[in-house]
Amino acid sequence: MGKGQLIFVGLGLHNEEGMTLRGLKVTREADVVFLEHYTSLMPGLSVRKLEELIGKPIKVVDRQVLEEEDAEPLISEALRGRKVVLLVPGDPMIATTHVAVRLKAEKAGVRTSVINGPSIINAVVALTGLQSYRFGRMVTITYPEGGVLSRTPYEVLWENKARNLHTICLLDARAEEGLYMTVREGLEVMLKLEEELGRGLLRPDSLAVGIARAGSPEPVVKADSIKALMDYDFGPPPHTLVFPASLHFLEAEALKVLTGAPDWVIRCGA
Repeated sequence: MGKGQLIFVGLGLHNEEGMTLRGLKVTREADVVFLEHYTSLMPGLSVRKLEELIGKPIKVVDRQVLEEEDAEPLISEALRGRKVVLLVPGDPMIATTHVAVRLKAEKAGVRTSVINGPSIINAVVALTGLQSYRFGRMVTITYPEGGVLSRTPYEVLWENKARNLHTICLLDARAEEGLYMTVREGLEVMLKLEEELGRGLLRPDSLAVGIARAGSPEPVVKADSIKALMDYDFGPPPHTLVFPASLHFLEAEALKVLTGAPDWVIRCGA
């Protein structure tokens, strides 16, 4: 039998309505549809509604299938000549897990393609008004492992600040354990890293932006000092953090108007 296809389709950020029309069309045409939603929390997603939307059953796969089993069930279906779709949160290739699966499939002789979906990157730009070309490397703030904090988020922030670039910090999501890091927890980690490394990068009065439930009908976005954000109620996850570099005057105004930032943020604009 001829080789099939494996198509990665982005679902967007909140629920099944975030998928593009092209993604919906391709998914309806698929022979087999898989879904993973452990790499990012989609609080409004209903598998039942998604099945009704595409008109066929969905096989939910977890971390073990995609990472420990090298996506063997998906690739096996494609090698039987079938058109296979993997639905993923956000944009398909933001998570390195999906890049690895794609490479595995290509090496096995399976044709792959990607249908993009809304991602946290363009959502952050839209929600904050910060200019897209002024963002540096993105990083994830993780929970401690064995009591030890990864220094990577602090190092990335340091590098981006040195280049006067904004930093998007994704927050740890451990779906199997029901753990989703909050803005407060992310800030606590960063302040602890400041204590450990002591470079004067972050202070309680440093500017940061907290975002909750990006892509939903009612996201929460707030720019303020770290101290103020740690006491702000962002509601349920998923949460995201942004550490701005110096602000263009339009960016400062955007944070004031769009996120309710205090007046002192306007003075940060040049």
